[in-house]
This record gives sequence, structure tokens and C-alpha cells, in this order.
Amino acid sequence: MTRDTMHFDFDADVAFGGYRWWYLDALSTDGQHGLTLIAFVGSVFSPFYASARQRGATDPMQHCAINVALYGKSGKRWSMTERGRGAVTRSADRLVIGPSSLQWDGTALDIQVNEITVPIPSRLRGRIRVVPNRPTHRPYALDGAGRHRWNPIAPVARVELDFERPDLRWTGAGYLDSNGGDEPLEDAFTGWNWARATVDSGTLVIYDVERRGDGPLSLAVHIDRAGNATPVDVPPAVPLASTRWRIARAMRSESADPPRIAQTLEDTPFYARSLIEAQLLGQPVAAFHESLSLDRFRSAWVRRLLPFRMARSRG
Repeated sequence: MTRDTMHFDFDADVAFGGYRWWYLDALSTDGQHGLTLIAFVGSVFSPFYASARQRGATDPMQHCAINVALYGKSGKRWSMTERGRGAVTRSADRLVIGPSSLQWDGTALDIQVNEITVPIPSRLRGRIRVVPNRPTHRPYALDGAGRHRWNPIAPVARVELDFERPDLRWTGAGYLDSNGGDEPLEDAFTGWNWARATVDSGTLVIYDVERRGDGPLSLAVHIDRAGNATPVDVPPAVPLASTRWRIARAMRSESADPPRIAQTLEDTPFYARSLIEAQLLGQPVAAFHESLSLDRFRSAWVRRLLPFRMARSRG
């Protein structure tokens, strides 16, 4: 695979007040470990970025971050430090935010992680390699005006994790996409339920989006191992148990047996990340799932809590 077949667009223009993120998730082959990593230009859930926007037009380059979360039976590690323009370097194939970086080397996306966890500080250092099966380059509009877009870049991938801190190594199936918007996320949406599952034939992604003014959007896309993306019909959503913070969750599933929350990975005042067992495309799956309330994110009391989960670098 060459540079010409993979397009990460790490240097893409981002509108003032807007955002661009690159999202990775993966589960180890033995099912014992998982990870998510999100690189932000214009950190959409940052209280610092939100406060700056309230004062006027705001440069997203002043609010960049790499969020890393490792999950396993030995516990969870979480890091997110926001940094300004002086700590960021961008080109088409390379993104550097502080001491961490993402670099396409012609074969794999090489991610170097060097972060400090929160709320209890510890070192998070290691390497993640994302080897795509085939690229996919078709953006999907999530709002009626096309100001918010989702692009599945490498929806079928092998992920290799090799960390020094903590001492951890595994391989598994992964997924990589990108989202971009020309305005704050909460201006267009009240919330969404999102799910991503590895299936025998590739990957299935489901968006159930509550849009301000445009009405709801349900989007389900199957992407095969050759990179071909096809919209598919999915069954009705099944309500699941709300989180401790009373964030509503719902998941689609074909089976007469209801979907099951296997694990709640993140439980915050405005979103939840979960692993959910369901039946999709005729087979049982373990899906990464996110429930997001942007109305809750807008509230002042939630934004006052967020600095406990992320830091702002002075450098």
C-alpha cells in the first residue's frame, strides 16, 4: 500500500470554532484488552475550547490533544492533555501533538504515544501500528447542510500494540476513521448513539443521530475487506440501561435476544463508551458503542467537571 492509496489529511483546514479528529479503536485477538485513541485538532469536548468560543472566533489549533484509553482486566489507563499551536506539527501524512505523533510510513500508521494519565499521574508510553486492509475514502454528511462529516479511512485493520509503560503487548482487529466539522458539534446535534462492530465480511458502522432542526438520522454502512462501502438496513433500536449519570443508551440488534452491555468502559456526565454484545448481519458481534448527550455537554456544571479528566499544557 502506498502513500497515494491512503489519505489521512492531517493538514486539512479546520474552520475557526470547528474540529477534525482521527479515531482508532481495537480489541485484542483474545478479547482481554481494548484501546481507543483520538487525535483532535479543535478538541470538541474541551472545556477550554468551549470557553474560548464563548469569547469569539477561536483558532482550533490552539486546542489540540491526543486522548488515549487502554482497557483490560488489570484496569484502565486514560490520558488527555490539550496543547496549543506551538506544540503541533502537521503535514498530509504526519501529525505531532506534544510528545506524541501519528505518521503514515507507506505500510502502516505508526503512532508513538508519550503521555501522562489523569486523574492519577503515571507514564503512558509505547507504540501502536495500524495496518489497513484496504482504504476507504467516501465522506458521509451527518447534518443537512454538510457541515459535519464522517469518513471511514481504514475500517478494517490489524492493530499491533507494544507499550513500555504499562508493560503490555497484543494484536487484534481495529478500525480507523475521521470526523470533521465547520462549527461546534453541539450546534448541530443534541446527541447520538454510535456503534462499530467487526463482522466476518468487514466492518459495520451505525449512527443514530439527533439533529437540531433537521430531524433524526439513522445511517448504517457495511464496509467489506476490499474497502467497498454499502448502506444496509438495520433493525429497530433497543433501549438499554442508562448509565449512572442517566445517559440513555440504545443499540440495534437482529436477534430475538436483546443486546447486552458487556462492559461500560467510560461513564461520564455527557457520554458513555461501552462494549455491547448484539446480533448484526446474521452473526453475534462485540461492538464498540458510544452514547453522547450534547445538551448535557452544553451545561455549565458539566464543563466545570471536565478539567478533572483532561489537562491543559502550559507549553
